[in-house]
Amino acid sequence: MSLSCGQQSTVNSQQSTEPRRANRISNILMCQADIQTRGLSKVMKLQKIGLSGLISILAALTVGEFRLLPNSQFKIINSQALAQTQAQRKAEADRLLDQGIQQLQTSQFQAALQSSQQALIIYREIKDRKGEGRALGNLGNAYRNLSDYPKAIEYAQQSLAIAREIKDRQSEGAALGSLGNAYYSLGDYAKAIEYQQQSLAIAREIKDRRREGAALGSLGLAYYFLDDYAKAIEYQQQWLAIAREIKNRQNEGKALGNLGSAYRNLGDYAKAIEYQQQSLAIAREIKDRQSEGAALGSLGNAYRNLGDYAKAIEYQQQSLAIAREIKDRRREGAALGSLGNAYYSLGDYAKAIEYQQQSLAIAREIKDRYSEGGALGRLGNAYYSLGDYAKAIEYPQQSLAIAREIQDRQGEGVDLSNLGLALSNSGNFPAAEKTLLDSIKVSESLRAGLDDANKVSIFETQTNPYVNLQKIFIAQKKTNEALEIAERGRARAFVELLASRLAPSASVPTTINPPNIQQIQQIAKEQNATLVEYSTIGNEALYIWVIKPTGEITFRSVELKSLNINLPEASEETRVSAATGRRGLNEQDTALAEMIRGTRDALGVSGDTANRQAANRPDSTPANSRIIYPKLQQSYQLLIQPIVDLLPTDPNAPVIFIPHQSLFLVPFVALQDPTGQYLIEKHTILTAPALQILQFTHRSRQKVRQLSLQNNLVVGNPTMPKIGTPPRQLPALPGSEREAITIAQLLNTQPITGERATKASIAQQMLKARIIHLATHGLLNEVKRRDLPGAIALAPSANDDGLLTSSEILDLKLNAELVVLSACNTGRGKLTGDGVLGLSRAFISAGVSSIIVSLWLVPDEPTAELMAEFYRQLQKNPNKAQALRQAMLMTMKMHPTPQDWAAFTLIGEAE
Repeated sequence: MSLSCGQQSTVNSQQSTEPRRANRISNILMCQADIQTRGLSKVMKLQKIGLSGLISILAALTVGEFRLLPNSQFKIINSQALAQTQAQRKAEADRLLDQGIQQLQTSQFQAALQSSQQALIIYREIKDRKGEGRALGNLGNAYRNLSDYPKAIEYAQQSLAIAREIKDRQSEGAALGSLGNAYYSLGDYAKAIEYQQQSLAIAREIKDRRREGAALGSLGLAYYFLDDYAKAIEYQQQWLAIAREIKNRQNEGKALGNLGSAYRNLGDYAKAIEYQQQSLAIAREIKDRQSEGAALGSLGNAYRNLGDYAKAIEYQQQSLAIAREIKDRRREGAALGSLGNAYYSLGDYAKAIEYQQQSLAIAREIKDRYSEGGALGRLGNAYYSLGDYAKAIEYPQQSLAIAREIQDRQGEGVDLSNLGLALSNSGNFPAAEKTLLDSIKVSESLRAGLDDANKVSIFETQTNPYVNLQKIFIAQKKTNEALEIAERGRARAFVELLASRLAPSASVPTTINPPNIQQIQQIAKEQNATLVEYSTIGNEALYIWVIKPTGEITFRSVELKSLNINLPEASEETRVSAATGRRGLNEQDTALAEMIRGTRDALGVSGDTANRQAANRPDSTPANSRIIYPKLQQSYQLLIQPIVDLLPTDPNAPVIFIPHQSLFLVPFVALQDPTGQYLIEKHTILTAPALQILQFTHRSRQKVRQLSLQNNLVVGNPTMPKIGTPPRQLPALPGSEREAITIAQLLNTQPITGERATKASIAQQMLKARIIHLATHGLLNEVKRRDLPGAIALAPSANDDGLLTSSEILDLKLNAELVVLSACNTGRGKLTGDGVLGLSRAFISAGVSSIIVSLWLVPDEPTAELMAEFYRQLQKNPNKAQALRQAMLMTMKMHPTPQDWAAFTLIGEAE
């Protein structure tokens, strides 16, 4: 049987070499004859030559075993055959590589490895260096997603070397980005940033928008883990913009998820949930299982921060199921750790430890140092709650070592805080004191460079060490040191904002040192007032310091359980932070918040709806009667009775209260002693967010007086704007209009009412006014811009909606010595460790030295009478605090119920 061209011989393998050689010669001769007469392409078609068969024949001809063709003709044939073969092999490799990339994007990491390895073999076989580099890069990405970071780095480095060798800038940028991602996963954020910045530079140079976006996103993640949230958000927003521009839905979803994580770390859980829900929707739309699992996990974390543990567990279990399905070990470990957090919050410490140990095992297996540290910290928290202080010290020490090794500053601060608490409970006060001070220093370094809003948000996650250090100092009878820490732990963003506004130039330090004891004493002397600073210590105690004008400082402590306030038990969540260190203000302040809510309910002033005419108050009472409010007496018992002997006996001597957390909602003027006498009847009362704020309001007052402004601005009952969806017009306030007319006469100016009181016009006139009086609606939660609640209702115009918001006021440069917001809820806002975010803070930040605001919905007629009397008293006596006191005493005679006269408080300077 003769062999056709390209067929294999089927003769027995035991045949002699010569017969086999003869067959091979015959086969080759037939091929040569066919090639010469028919041409290469026809031979391949007619004889069905396999590529491997043709290559072997041509190879034999090449080595000279049979050189029957002319050299020139043979070279052409050989070149054509090899070119066609190589093109087909390259097409196969390209197909495999594209398949691997697709598998990577859909979280099929093992499959992506196999496809990329097959592509790599072919690229090397055909000596395609560009393809080889791309396949190596994809293998590195697959290994990174499988948490094998050393292999990921190895493959990325090989890919980078090839890209530089062949001068492929696009692949070079991709390899640098992959290296950055791998080092980020290992917790080496400095190296991660270095590589991503190189990748970003190349992407911008070659105008590769997708790579540019990826580099920006990765830089944002690195800065996120370095706790630089301002930079993290900035980079993620740039990535989001690029992803939307080039219509890359997967990257859009990832950028949204990263933004959500950044806002969660800043304590803005509502925004975090909003971004994660958008990310989850995109992940499900494009069937990106890895991103879906990440979004579910992040939503679970946010709901846990909000105290919704059932939802937190539900989301984490979904995230865990996806992680195990796609073999994403890192996400699996994260979901287990988060489940442990949720069960810890529920008080199920055995389950919490079980989940954290599983999380720790995975972190160590995949060499994820960041997650390893987190799991150790969370185990320490669980053992602390079980009273095992030896383990509660051991675990955070291990976690702290890792945090410092990988430069995780936020983790370091949290570990120090938890370690300090455990040391304190074990009785080692000196070590605990030093550790908590170190934690505070780390926390303060994280706030440097952030904008005002983010400083406020992140501080909400950092309150624990300040509270615990106060407790340690008090336990050692170091009461002055505790006062310094109490002052250091409040209104820091507010202080820095004021410092920047009052600075002669823009070159202001990003942080302002908190006051020491000598400076606190100097503030009391400067104000010529008795200062009363409160500090709430969870549900355990209330600390009170009284600083007299002489500088003398006295400390008193009230054990909350000694009072009959029916306080709820403090939860473990209150007493110790979770491993993330993120616990909201309200969780710590539950007891006092409940008491104050009860007081406001008893007064009938708990509503928030903006309507001065609809203030809830009881039926009219005879003018000569004395109404007893047990809740106001209870508040007096807690807040005033412990220090009553330290307050001045002269009713005209100012007393400045420095509330803390929910105490900002207390109507100090209306607190009743056991005889039913109101506090305003005994004392002249002011409030301030912090002692150090008084330094800046004093400086504002000096600056204002140097300008000697003469204009006064009085606004009443503007044409009301619309709010809500569907829009509804706020009701008119005829009493406010009469109030404005009366006050304008007293201030020798013309009132601005109705259509003339447009937002644009009033905002412009405010810039040159010495006294600003606004009698209109105040809005608390109905309007929020830049996350700042609060607005003043003015007349709308063609260019605006008529709502002068807190954020807009914050941007003004005012020189008024007094602003009176004769409206509802103008002293309220978002309660934070930095004080009340709202209209009062905005006006003081804008340059106002004194402001009068309200704590509830104020009734129209009594408020108009109170305000008119205030200005009459102010004409007799320039002391604003004394004038307000006299106005309240006068109004009280005609309107004895406190809700008619006690809503207003003076913040800032008395004179």
